[in-house]
Amino acid sequence: MSIQGIIPARLQSTRLPRKLLLAQTGKPLLQYTWEAARRATLLSGLIIAADSCEIESAARGFGARCELTGEHPSGTDRIAEVARRACPDAEILVNIQGDEPELDPAHIDLLVNLLRDHPQAEMATLATPIRTRAEWEANSCVKVVCAADGRALYFSRCPIPFVRDKSPDELLAHDSPWLLHLGVYAYRRDFLLKLTQLPPSRLEQLEKLEQLRALEAGASIQVGIVEHRAVGIDTPEDYAAFVERERRRSL
Repeated sequence: MSIQGIIPARLQSTRLPRKLLLAQTGKPLLQYTWEAARRATLLSGLIIAADSCEIESAARGFGARCELTGEHPSGTDRIAEVARRACPDAEILVNIQGDEPELDPAHIDLLVNLLRDHPQAEMATLATPIRTRAEWEANSCVKVVCAADGRALYFSRCPIPFVRDKSPDELLAHDSPWLLHLGVYAYRRDFLLKLTQLPPSRLEQLEKLEQLRALEAGASIQVGIVEHRAVGIDTPEDYAAFVERERRRSL
């Protein structure tokens, strides 16, 4: 089975401009993600899907295979273009977020195995228990509710499930029923190409969550639970903290 990892890489970002090329540590942020993804054991190959010549040049500079893409509304559309053009034999495509330099390679392998072990699933993704009220309250932290067999039932920016008779703080401390969705996905090739041809769905537009398009189309999304998550770099403060962690690791 051919399994292709793709890192969609966009030059501009709202809160931290040009973040994937920031190199205060001595190498671009994107390179850390690429190096981590290469340590996954189940990928047949790894491609950076770049939206600009600057990203392409940087990626080739540290030895990555890179494909320059057109303009797209999302990273999913970007990897679909690369899948069509450059990965004709890939049966599974893994969408890896470029701004997660401390990505755990084992999480990529888990995604792949979720699709191997659940042949009825068109997609796989990951989640981790929510332990803090700040994450529980934040609408930037997407929650997922799953069936007993691990299939995603719904994703929302609201704290789902709603708990009627207990204190959220009590549950967060001892037995959290809330799962934080992690924005990494594996797709079966045919479904990825089909999904990106569908128009945005009603729930997707209301919640601003692309994965709801798949659920509304009747797809099965298998969710794997992990105990920790990679920290995404979204703000100058996030990047400064990452640089400090790298400094300490190098001591």
